[in-house]
Amino acid sequence: MITRLLVANRGEIARRVLATCRALGVATVAVHSDADADAPFVAEADQAVRLPGNTPAETYLRIDLILDAARRAGADAVHPGYGFLAENAEFAAAVTDAGLTWVGPPAKAIAAMGDKMAAKALLADAGVPMLPTWTDPGQVTDFPVLVKASAGGGGRGMRIVRDAAGLAEAVAGARREAAAAFGDGTVFIERYVERGRHVEVQIFGDSHGTVVALGVRDCSIQRRHQKIVEEAPGVLPDEVRERLHEAAVAAGRAVDYVGAGTVEFLLAPDGQVHFLEMNTRLQVEHPVTELTTGLDLVRLQLLVAEGEPLPVTTTPAPDGHAIEVRLCAEDPAQGFRPATGTLHRFAVPGVGAEFGPTRGLRLDSGVVDGSTVSVHYDSMLAKLVAWGPTRAEAARALAGALARAELHGVATNRDLLVRVLRSREFAAADVDTGFLDRHPEVFAPLLPAAQLPVAALAAALAGAAARRAAAPVLAGLPAGWRNVPAVPQVTRFHDIEITYRLTRTGTLAEWESKGPLLTPEVEEGPPLNTEPEPEPPQVELVSAAPDRVVLDVDGVRRAFRVHRVGSSVFVDGPDGAVSLTELPRLPRPAAELAAGSLLAPLPGAVTRVHVEVGQRVAAGDLLLTLEAMKLEHPVLAPADGVVAELPVPAGGQVETGAVLAVVDPEEDPQ
Repeated sequence: MITRLLVANRGEIARRVLATCRALGVATVAVHSDADADAPFVAEADQAVRLPGNTPAETYLRIDLILDAARRAGADAVHPGYGFLAENAEFAAAVTDAGLTWVGPPAKAIAAMGDKMAAKALLADAGVPMLPTWTDPGQVTDFPVLVKASAGGGGRGMRIVRDAAGLAEAVAGARREAAAAFGDGTVFIERYVERGRHVEVQIFGDSHGTVVALGVRDCSIQRRHQKIVEEAPGVLPDEVRERLHEAAVAAGRAVDYVGAGTVEFLLAPDGQVHFLEMNTRLQVEHPVTELTTGLDLVRLQLLVAEGEPLPVTTTPAPDGHAIEVRLCAEDPAQGFRPATGTLHRFAVPGVGAEFGPTRGLRLDSGVVDGSTVSVHYDSMLAKLVAWGPTRAEAARALAGALARAELHGVATNRDLLVRVLRSREFAAADVDTGFLDRHPEVFAPLLPAAQLPVAALAAALAGAAARRAAAPVLAGLPAGWRNVPAVPQVTRFHDIEITYRLTRTGTLAEWESKGPLLTPEVEEGPPLNTEPEPEPPQVELVSAAPDRVVLDVDGVRRAFRVHRVGSSVFVDGPDGAVSLTELPRLPRPAAELAAGSLLAPLPGAVTRVHVEVGQRVAAGDLLLTLEAMKLEHPVLAPADGVVAELPVPAGGQVETGAVLAVVDPEEDPQ
């Protein structure tokens, strides 16, 4: 029996495993990098062991350090979570050889499925349907194709290629990204199916020969080949569901599978099912299966690892519907690039449970207020899951909770997720892997541009209320009040300017907005307000406090929650949220950047430089590649011109805002 479990992972999956261990009375050990020393999962474990360093290669991918941590802490079992070493057969064997209980499938099964080409051959012999696949780019003649990493998933190392001209570069880029994420740059090429649905079956096996399917999940809505919305049960015909169950169980039996695993398939528009891969671990999206079956999958993992038979031997009928979204630190203004920084507030209303199979609204989070989002790891902050008696009820509850969440300090993909959940196509289950490509409207922010001035006015009034609350004298007078109201109050944000005047009794006498304001300090992305300015609404001030402002807008009362951290102001209102940066009244002189400067959007390493100083480039040409948060980010020429500076060589580390290149624009001959 397991008495003390070491979790060889971090973030929300570490917290998820720790939660089940607490419920079962199993003592726990966390391992952590220096960057994660103050992370919630470290505080929640009974013991913690430092892994010196920050990068995965220095810490969470070091088998020797993790085994030494288990020995020092007296652990008798290891749970790998997902990612990092979870699907590393060498790690599984090393844990077992050290006399510890491995909470996962046997090393032999991991190895068999880890070599994805060998796995395809093995499972094809077992009758599992396959897509055409190649390992030699020179043999590919049928396009489009998908380049995939052999050693892992999560979209790392994936590239769609539509013609032979782009195949070599796609393969090279996929190899680099896979090596950075998994320590293995092996890739293969697979036929790409347009408008296919990504569906998967959760399977479980025990050491007594039982392999059971626990239902089908639909994970079709993806960006950059990474799942962002998952649901169970998948909306499928019963006949297709049965074929998926049978194929998944056949795959598990072919490798004598023990533990939790997921068999992933591509469902073509014609109804044909094609095997994609088998993940020999617990999946990120396992909560939707838990909520529709009532099973704690981590508990089942521990029981099976201890040699117990599975308590379920047939596929349970799903109860209700569950939908999960992956809330990620990504900046919509920067093309959804991963974002870093401090999470000043992380609050989701209505959460009934964390990390457990309790129905309702569930939050599995790796962060709390004050957490730092580091450049060293992937961008997922949390998973929010809603269960409802019907799919429509689950979607509505999840969208509502997301829309009302207070997410301050780091940009996120929240608005995108809400718009997807509220879209007509999602409601009709009209989804496939190309959903986001066909529906660019879901990328619009929740807060309409026309509502930005009112939100900014609320921020300005909250700031004035805060200053009056801190005033040592005459605190009862409105800020800026004068006997002769000649000059109104002005609050300038990066994207908008608010001018207003209060009466002696504190009512709003007049106000107006101007914007967008484009200043050199703010050229980090498109302004928030890009539409022509409409006529300002009629606004009356109902109440103003430092953290809450109530306004009557054209006869409709609206409450705004306001949170200030330094010069950053976060406003959450009924129509959406906005983050503003208040400009100082007397700004300090700032160094002027050279025209054509390209800045690093986040900390990272320059992996390759594709051009030379003095080289002529065209708009859109690839200048260099920045690697950050396990992904490659191309830096492109903004316009035709000549490369004037390349201050960072290949291999160089940069911080956010560092100059990566300078392109002198070509002068118009006219």
